[in-house]
Amino acid sequence: MFNIEEQTMSISLKVRGAIERSSWIRRMFEEGAALIAEYGAENVYDFTLGNPSVEPPAAFRRELRRMAEKPDLGMHRYMNNAGYEETRASVARHIEETSGIPVNSKHIVMTCGAGGALNVTLKTILNPGEEVIILTPFFVEYKFYADNHGGTTKEVWTNPETFQPDIAAIEAAITHNTRAIIINSPNNPTGAVYSAETLTALGRMLDRKQGELGSTIYTISDEPYARLAFDGNSVPPVFRYIRNAVLVTSHSKDLALPGERIGYLAANPSMDDVALFMEGAVFCNRVLGFVNAPALMQRLVAKLQSESVDVTEYQEKRDILYNHLTGLGFEVVKPGGGFYFFPKSPMDDDVEFVRQAQKHNILLVPGSGFGAPGYFRIAYCVEMGIIERSLPAWEKLAKDIGLA
Repeated sequence: MFNIEEQTMSISLKVRGAIERSSWIRRMFEEGAALIAEYGAENVYDFTLGNPSVEPPAAFRRELRRMAEKPDLGMHRYMNNAGYEETRASVARHIEETSGIPVNSKHIVMTCGAGGALNVTLKTILNPGEEVIILTPFFVEYKFYADNHGGTTKEVWTNPETFQPDIAAIEAAITHNTRAIIINSPNNPTGAVYSAETLTALGRMLDRKQGELGSTIYTISDEPYARLAFDGNSVPPVFRYIRNAVLVTSHSKDLALPGERIGYLAANPSMDDVALFMEGAVFCNRVLGFVNAPALMQRLVAKLQSESVDVTEYQEKRDILYNHLTGLGFEVVKPGGGFYFFPKSPMDDDVEFVRQAQKHNILLVPGSGFGAPGYFRIAYCVEMGIIERSLPAWEKLAKDIGLA
């Protein structure tokens, strides 16, 4: 029974509790706004939010201009809940070209970003109380997304030396109640790119466990950073290694369009009951209230599946910060992609370390916000000038805490 005070709350207890537990990222971003107001933007080094500072590729602007000057008749009307056929076909061709796996438009649903794709997928597959394995450190919204659809999450640590998935630990966590595992490569918050060897081992283990349990365990591969791989490398395509895989992604990072909320989900054609899964995903896209992905953005990205922002800019920023931080004594696994670092906190209390950094106008997110106390996250998708101006502040911080 609720007491009178609880009954008169304006929002649900569950949501109120979630707000209190959630996003360190947004909390630090808001504190950063206060510092900027006090000291000026040029004197505050905000590494909290994964909001790309780069602009979309020139091809995006050309196509947008063309569509504005010569609009197609009916281009803003409703379409199939799965999205425009031409857009889904373009996405399918790109996946087939990069993975070598035959994919067609019937395996694609256009979504409102990767978050929309994750929620559609989880609603499609989860029964009440079923478990979703998430790999620590993790993007905190995964827990809320699973809860949205009656699921629970089970946290499994990656290898702290590499942040690669620990296959034995994942296997030990699987039970009859396991419905899915979410993987994220390049990873937020670590920047780790999961190797082909890791994905091969994961796929083989999952095939074995599914055979033992007589169930389908979905691998949901969250890939908004997939085109941001460094040092001439590429991200191994999940369909090549894992049969019951759903790829969820967006163009927030590769085309620098986070505010446009355009993404998609793609099902591996060899998945168990793939036609039924796709039917369920289209239905869930509708009843979750998304209805369909934004019409204008669908038409635009149909022509841009081979385009991407310039990865070398992110790699340059990574190298400058990595060399500087390791030179000061910070312990950090060098990222293979994306635009995040996840160093060990030099202090036992990662929240206190972030507070110390704030005294030098460096804004960070504690590892506790990603299920990993003892670490902190740096989002280096900021202007190069911010990185360069921050270097002396990092030196003073390192000196203050006894690193340098």
